[in-house]
Amino acid sequence: MKHLAKHAKFFLIGVYFGVVLIKAEVISWFRIQEMFHFQSIHMYGVLATAIAVGVASVIVIRISGLRAAGGAPIDLKPKPFNRVGNVAGGLIFGFGWALTGACPGPLYALLGAGYAVIALVIASALLGVVTYGVLRPRLPH
Repeated sequence: MKHLAKHAKFFLIGVYFGVVLIKAEVISWFRIQEMFHFQSIHMYGVLATAIAVGVASVIVIRISGLRAAGGAPIDLKPKPFNRVGNVAGGLIFGFGWALTGACPGPLYALLGAGYAVIALVIASALLGVVTYGVLRPRLPH
């Protein structure tokens, strides 16, 4: 029980983030379609804001020397570009987004909003992660 209480704050942060995604219409299939058809700047603004927050966060981590919760230094090394892996991964990600109408981030918010069919998408995504884990040693990296 103590373990659950210790992690309750992370659950509450996740619930809050899900509410923000819903209220910002980021999980809206119509907003995503508007983006792909270049009919609205809404989603591009959301994505640009996420990129700006990510860049600012990395700068703060590097300048301040923040450490992980266990005290270990946070080492942010750039990953090398892998033509085959990046292209294949991007295509799989894009096809999944096109088929489901949602990127992986808001899947749990969609489930929480009552779209039960998204449980199948989440299960498929988890199956994809497990499949990658099994095939990883045989894939070009």
